[in-house]
Amino acid sequence: MRKASSTLIFIMLAALGLAGCTLAPKYTRPAAPVPSELPDAGSSAVSTAGPAAAELQWREFFADERLRKLIELALENNRDLKIATLNVERARALYGIQRDELLPSVYGAASRTREHTPADLSPTGREATSNVYSATLGVSSWELDLFGRVQSLKNQALERYFATDEARRAAQISLISGVAQAYLTLAADQENLKLAKSTFEAQQTSFDLIGKRYQVGIATELDLSRAQTQVDNARRDAAHYTQMVASDENALNLLLGSAAPKELLPSDLSGTRPPKSLPAELRSEVLLSRPDVMQAEHGLKGAYANIGAARAALFPSISLTTSIGTASSELNGLFDAGSRVFRVMPQVTVPIFDLRVWHAYKVSKIDREIALATYEKAVQSAFRDTADALAALGTVDEQLVAQKSMVEAVSKTYKLSSARYSKGIDNYLNVLDAQRSLYGAQQGLVALKLQKDLSQVRLYAVLGGGVK
Repeated sequence: MRKASSTLIFIMLAALGLAGCTLAPKYTRPAAPVPSELPDAGSSAVSTAGPAAAELQWREFFADERLRKLIELALENNRDLKIATLNVERARALYGIQRDELLPSVYGAASRTREHTPADLSPTGREATSNVYSATLGVSSWELDLFGRVQSLKNQALERYFATDEARRAAQISLISGVAQAYLTLAADQENLKLAKSTFEAQQTSFDLIGKRYQVGIATELDLSRAQTQVDNARRDAAHYTQMVASDENALNLLLGSAAPKELLPSDLSGTRPPKSLPAELRSEVLLSRPDVMQAEHGLKGAYANIGAARAALFPSISLTTSIGTASSELNGLFDAGSRVFRVMPQVTVPIFDLRVWHAYKVSKIDREIALATYEKAVQSAFRDTADALAALGTVDEQLVAQKSMVEAVSKTYKLSSARYSKGIDNYLNVLDAQRSLYGAQQGLVALKLQKDLSQVRLYAVLGGGVK
């Protein structure tokens, strides 16, 4: 009995020792199919000093206190992020199931069997009733992972878990940048709404003045009609931006998972603190740490592990069913000397003719090629996203300087035109053109300021920032 137990323990330990060996091909990270250097941003919004974007906490990057509070609300309440987090927990549990396949499942059982044998079937010619009491501890159908099939499946489940966690990180980055973009867009539309309302008031005042001049015969009916057109345009824009502000608030509330507190909403874009200048690494290898790229890489590693499982299926598989315990015809003799019983049932399965395993092996290699192409595409998409964000920041500062200069010049033109019209030196058409130019230039300035802030947020996200 002791010899059988020792043999059984030795077989289990040997199988566990071999469980770390697999037939999976060795993984090496593929070369990135993109240039080694990212395009130069050429903007004051990006510098080469300081930590990389992936190491910069979002609380440090976003300087606006109200925006930081809104992001915290979103991280607590957003349903998409909750689903992503639950998916991680689910993948972790599935990995635990697959990992435990390497270990034997030990069960305990206790039973009583009562059997009556009639006289004509009894070897003694007499009817008899027998009792059997037993208590056993055993292992049922435990696969000895000699060729690493279970180990490879465990590695595949582990990579799937890691990929799911990277998907959660990507969802978190997307949520943080999405809240920031919605907040800044709302601020810009609030500023446009203020601009439309102030323009409407100015146009209404101008219309009233022209109306009085028309009544005394100083202004023409054409001037009055042109002034009315400007008033109607400004009223229309005010209504349009009122609707845009309401839509922006709805979009922000959806990201937050609840209604945004009114005290945290921006009043205009000028009153918000822009994101800080972003330290950026301009080597493209920084993109390999982006969550979506790492998710694709874990998928590729999982495909390598799946090849190992498919290869192992081509070899014999050995499973073991064992039990050890005691048995007796009397309950009080169950643990007496000489009542021990044991059973060892090894089973070897050899795939002699099963074309399915060969097709499965071929499928696993094709899956690896698909995973490789997916990884390379993720790297290329990351490079393009970053290049686009850098390009958007590259000239925005120059555009802002030019636009501010334009606003000042057109504002001066409008004042001079109005003064000349009031003195009767110039006609109202020049005033009208100056008003339109000023209003358009002011709207353009708001749009450029928003573009700069959104581009900084976008660059922060595409470089993998926003997780900590």
